[in-house]
Amino acid sequence: MAEKKVKKIKAEEEVTNTTPGKLNVYDLEGKVTGETILPEIFKIEYRPDIIRRAVTAIEANKRQPYAPSPTAGMRHSVSTWGKGRGVSRVQRLMGSSTAAQSPNNVGGRRAHPPKVEKDLGKKINKKELMLGKLGALRATSEAVLVKARGHKFDEKLTVPIIVKDDFEDIKSTHEAVKALSSIGVYDDVQRAIDGKNIRAGRGKMRGRRYRIPKSLLVVVSKECKGGRSVRNLPGIDVVTPNALNASVLAPGGAPGRLMLVSESALLTIGGWKR
Repeated sequence: MAEKKVKKIKAEEEVTNTTPGKLNVYDLEGKVTGETILPEIFKIEYRPDIIRRAVTAIEANKRQPYAPSPTAGMRHSVSTWGKGRGVSRVQRLMGSSTAAQSPNNVGGRRAHPPKVEKDLGKKINKKELMLGKLGALRATSEAVLVKARGHKFDEKLTVPIIVKDDFEDIKSTHEAVKALSSIGVYDDVQRAIDGKNIRAGRGKMRGRRYRIPKSLLVVVSKECKGGRSVRNLPGIDVVTPNALNASVLAPGGAPGRLMLVSESALLTIGGWKR
């Protein structure tokens, strides 16, 4: 873990304020069919501290309020014996000496349970939130950060990986796997498959038994067959440009996600205003 942290810090130090030049455009067979220039929106200053702050706020605001039932542990017919009997003055079941309902008794209520009215969210300025998103977007164009995050892809590829709009017309997952393999990014999906493990803690009993590493981020211009074909592959997230935020671009606050974007989606992102 320490080595990985040092590697990440060194990668962040190597990021400069220069913007990558021309990027290749790939077809479904992985061949270079042209070149394009990365939009000006990718020139934003890289601020990992603000990216992490934005991700923390987004994740906190997504939390669902939770609390036990107001009557949990209180469904007993109890009374207290009072003093003078040489026993503790806790509530006891009627007709019995068994203690119940009090917080320190088995089956009793919780002393200070969580409450639904508690605000679990975190406040953040709109400009900071935008700066976090654009900074995370910038990080996707830095091969040093993408590699430091652990993603696996062909060394010859330029990042972000731009594909022709034909990718949005893929009709099956089988075709999608074939296309990703040809382009040279399926190794990252395999990394997510191999990294699947059982979650530590109570979550494994609550419908989220497994943890899967984040893999490729696929950005398409609209809801399409291609997006539906790849979204079921482990670790892959499929979004449209409007759904991009710091949490999607930098899961866990770690910038440098491997992104595959269609030409139309890149054109939409290029039209953003700072």
